[in-house]
Formats: sequence, C-alpha cells, structure tokens
Amino acid sequence: MFSYHLLALDCCNRYGDILEVFLDGAKGEGEKDMEYFFDLWFQLIHQLQPDAMIFSDAGPDIRWVGDELGVAGSTCWSLFNKSAATIGGTNEPYARHGDPAGIDWVPAECDVSIRSGWFWHSSEHPKSALDLLDIYYNSVGRNCFLILNVPPNSTGLISDEDLEVLQDFATLRTAIFSHNLAETATITANSMRGGRSDASFSPLNILHKSIYNYWAPDEGESEWAIFLHFEQLVSFNVIQIQEPIQMGQRVIKFQVDILIHGEWETIVNGTTIGYKRLLRFQMVETHSLRLTINKSRAVPLIAYLGIHVDPFSVVYNSFGAKSSSIKKHSKQKYRSFFGALEVAI
Repeated sequence: MFSYHLLALDCCNRYGDILEVFLDGAKGEGEKDMEYFFDLWFQLIHQLQPDAMIFSDAGPDIRWVGDELGVAGSTCWSLFNKSAATIGGTNEPYARHGDPAGIDWVPAECDVSIRSGWFWHSSEHPKSALDLLDIYYNSVGRNCFLILNVPPNSTGLISDEDLEVLQDFATLRTAIFSHNLAETATITANSMRGGRSDASFSPLNILHKSIYNYWAPDEGESEWAIFLHFEQLVSFNVIQIQEPIQMGQRVIKFQVDILIHGEWETIVNGTTIGYKRLLRFQMVETHSLRLTINKSRAVPLIAYLGIHVDPFSVVYNSFGAKSSSIKKHSKQKYRSFFGALEVAI
C-alpha cells in the first residue's frame, strides 16, 4: 500500500492543479482482499491539492451516483451520511437519492462515456449530441456533477468524430440556455424578506446568474410563490431553477403552473432542486407562470429561474403533435441550425 502513497505523492506534486481525484472502488474479479489506507491518502491529497475534490462511493467530497449511465435520481440531495457508505460497497438507492437528514455535504457525480465503453475502439462510434443533451438534463439538471469520459484514440489524441459531437453538444446547450424568457416578464412574489421597500431579497434577483443574489420570503409562511407575467404570449418547454447552495439545500417539493383561461394548471412538479434543476415538458403557451414551493426544510431561497425553448429534444418540442411529425420537425430544425452555424463559421 506504500506504493499507492508514493503514486498519490507524485501525481499531486508534478502535474499542476488537480480538480478531482477519482477513486473507482472497483478491482478485478478474483483479486484478493487488501487493506486500504484511505484516510491517509485523503489527508495527503487535501494537503497537496487543497482545491481538489475526492470522489468515491463514500466521498469524502463528492459521491458516485450509483450507475454509469449519466443518470441521477429525480430526487437528489447533496446531503449524505458518509458513515452510511463504504468505498466499493455502494448502496445504489442511497447514492442516487442522497439523504435529506444527512449531516455531510457530499454532492453526487454522474460518470458516463461518450462511447459504449471506457476505451477507444475503431469499430465503435460516439453518442450523438442529442444523446449527450439527454444525459445533461438527467445529471447536471438533477443537481449532479457530470464527468464525461472521452478516450484518446490509438494515436493518443481525441478523435475528430468525438470532437465534432462535443462541439455540437456545446452548441445545443448554448442555443437552449443563452436566452431566458423570464427576462421579459414582470416578476412578483407572495412574500419578500424585509418588505417591498427592501430590494435585498427581491424576486427580481432570480434573473441574476449568480447564486449569491436570491429571492427570500418572510419567515413564518407555509407556502411560497413567485409569479411571472408576460405582456405577450410566450412558448417554452424547459424550466431551470437554482438554489443558493451556500445556504444549504432546502426545497423538498415544488410545482410550476401556467394560467390558462383564468385557471392555474400544473405543467410540471418536482422534489429537490439544489444547484440546478432542469425540467422538460410538452411545449406550452401562456401569459402567466407561477413557481410554488410546497415544502421546504427551511425558508426556501431561489437564486435563478430560467424559462427556455429546447427545439431539439424530440418528445418536448411540439404542442401535442403526433410523434412522427414531431420527429420530422425536430430533425429539420436540428439540420437547419447546424447548417446556419457552418455558414456563419
């Protein structure tokens, strides 16, 4: 085990700043049991690389989500009990969902490969940009880190095929999330800490792309709501919500409603939010939207609310059209979008 210590010493001293140290927790079948000095390694890594996060089934800084598909639980707490987990002995439901009563802050990380396996093979091809977009919604969009494996090819370089997919994936995300329809709305709330004369915790803070500005309601409420009113009808199929996680993860249950013919109708609901929650649904059209926090561990705080259009995710980009026409429409938009991009370049 001393060789492991020397290896950690070498890696942490000779290669600049390290963002993450990934402890896989798996060993080959039939290998003998060994004693691991995890606490010693953790201490060394944190001493030499104080900004590095250490990943394993049990943390100490970030935890495995429990699968290699890039999919987190729809409920995903960053709260966790490290004492309830062991490295190499994953309790998958616990890893996937976390623990609202946990005493440790150990966010989950999703790991997945751009290819079918972890290594490059000439006979295999990468996932598509749309596949990666789905993974993004189901990992980052569920309060998780995402580590995407992109293996070098036989020349030691990333293949052009993989690079093209990564560039298209980045373009998709920019196209969807660079424009926030909420910026055109009149925004109010049913409660605001400090009253309406104090803008420190105004609902307008939800437009700032910073977790350090946020809406905070008064103490003593049992249900909390933010209202957005648009002068013109808006159409959208994605909601983005963020909590200021430096204040903890609080929201237990929420819903999003739109006003249709004078009646509020729920278009989507959820449980945890955390650093980022992304929700997709069928395209809707409205003048008014309401975000309601139904249940929270403490007074809920909302740092960001995004209202977006995703024209690429096939199932979510039409007003109830038949699946065949949705697919055709989506492909046309996808092709024309990248065609325009190529011309612009």
